Amino acid sequence: MAHIRKFRDGWRAEVQKHGIRKSKVFDTKRDAQKWARDTELELDALKGSGGLTLGQASAKYLATAARDKAPGAAAWEERRLLEAMEFLGENTPIASISSVRLGEWRDDRLKTVSGSTVIRHFSVLRSLFRLAAEDWKVIEKNPCDGVRMPEHNPPRHQVWTWKLIKRVLRAKNRNAREIQTIHAFHIALHTGMRLGEILRAEVVGKIAVLERDKSSGKASAPVKIPLARKGAALFAKYGPFSIAPGTASATFSDMTDELLIDGLTFHDARAFALTMLSRRMDVMTLARISRHKNLKTLMENYYRESAEQIAARI
Repeated sequence: MAHIRKFRDGWRAEVQKHGIRKSKVFDTKRDAQKWARDTELELDALKGSGGLTLGQASAKYLATAARDKAPGAAAWEERRLLEAMEFLGENTPIASISSVRLGEWRDDRLKTVSGSTVIRHFSVLRSLFRLAAEDWKVIEKNPCDGVRMPEHNPPRHQVWTWKLIKRVLRAKNRNAREIQTIHAFHIALHTGMRLGEILRAEVVGKIAVLERDKSSGKASAPVKIPLARKGAALFAKYGPFSIAPGTASATFSDMTDELLIDGLTFHDARAFALTMLSRRMDVMTLARISRHKNLKTLMENYYRESAEQIAARI
């Protein structure tokens, strides 16, 4: 119940509800009344949520919504939630997390990561709060709605040239870990597959098969990626991989630094391969190979042939 009364040179608002008491002094009676209404709604939301904290909600999300995802994706979402809890507080009731607070989280993240990274990380929080509002019914609305997101990073245009590719493929005096990473890079240049996919794929003929996560106990069809003849031959040549994706990624970064290659990543090999494959097939077939559902993403981010190169071919 709210009480508004005159206090010195202002107005004092007092709210007592569900065993919680709050008070605050304002310059005007209107401000005091507005605060009292908002505070009552906040306390009602806390009561309706049963005191569910962000840590508890995150654990429930990972045990339900994230369990059907690939192990790497589920682990990635878990890391994002742990990062969010560092700022928002693990024991903070989710009903008390407002869009204003999420905006503060966004601004804090922008100090260390890019706008595109913030958008990807925010998608996990959006999914969590959507479940809390629509499925679990512990909050009235998703606080992520209305939070302004930063602009996406401009599409990358960096391109692996044959000169730089040869510098990597012909690197000498390499240990076993580096050799496996070079082999995976070679395959990526001819298949357009991601590093993690290459390391766990099982190849049958000219098809790379990626098994879905089996931990949830639900049946799901494996992902099948068609390979060009050269890509299939490279998989057969290099055999199964034993290196972990994180180790391979770090190894490749160290190697490019050592080889004085600046501004290029392993993932840029995917763009190189898709650009080369685009010369031999239509865009719908290319999208099936790359598994892009949005053709705009394929065109703007992964097709990196310059206007000069196109003009030279036509």
